[in-house]
Amino acid sequence: MPTYRDEAIVLRTHKLGEADRIVTLLTRYHGQVRAVAKGVRRTSSKMGSRLEPFMVADIQFYEGKNLDTVTQAETIGAYGSMISDDYSSFTVANVMAETAMRLTGEERATQQYLLLIGALRSLATKEHAPAQILDSYLLRALAVAGWAANFANCTGCNAEGPHSGFVIQTGGVVCAACMPPTAAMISYEVANHLGALLAGEWELVEASDEQTKVSASAIVSAYSQWHIDRGLKSFNHLERT
Repeated sequence: MPTYRDEAIVLRTHKLGEADRIVTLLTRYHGQVRAVAKGVRRTSSKMGSRLEPFMVADIQFYEGKNLDTVTQAETIGAYGSMISDDYSSFTVANVMAETAMRLTGEERATQQYLLLIGALRSLATKEHAPAQILDSYLLRALAVAGWAANFANCTGCNAEGPHSGFVIQTGGVVCAACMPPTAAMISYEVANHLGALLAGEWELVEASDEQTKVSASAIVSAYSQWHIDRGLKSFNHLERT
């Protein structure tokens, strides 16, 4: 059977037998991969720490019929322990990992891979607040998947904003004339903040007041849960600070 090599982010691990693990990874070029990592739960294993959740590694796989097998792993980004040591970052990383699992499959998903690795790096280095990193990641990941939110022009008639209504089903803001009864009311500040999160304009994001950030997070959460089938279980454990 052939071998192949790829960069990968560890999304999730499961125990297998007494010493092995099944590892779910998002690779740069091969999409989502599930593989057996043999012997990694033994204290003598050199690969075990390289295959923990949120770690990024250069991995060699042995291709199998149902599951591949990890034969080598070299660390690229040691983000696991730095994220796990902070509970807010840990809960955010779990939401991002679950999102990546839901939005990718076996086909190549390089944009999703690069987006996730950047978000995990920001979490680990505490570049921005965990809640803001998550909101930005969710909006961008959904945009890459084809559900780009619109926080500028009306999604009904394309009238130039700003607008004070947001409709989850149509994926963006609406003007007063197009606003249905079910629209969520948001302030212009919240709409601008959401637009900055999507665009990665961090100076504008960090300049927003706390109430604006909280209100925007509620919109991002509802929007994500609507578009991701069956919702995200990890949202139940999310701690935002």
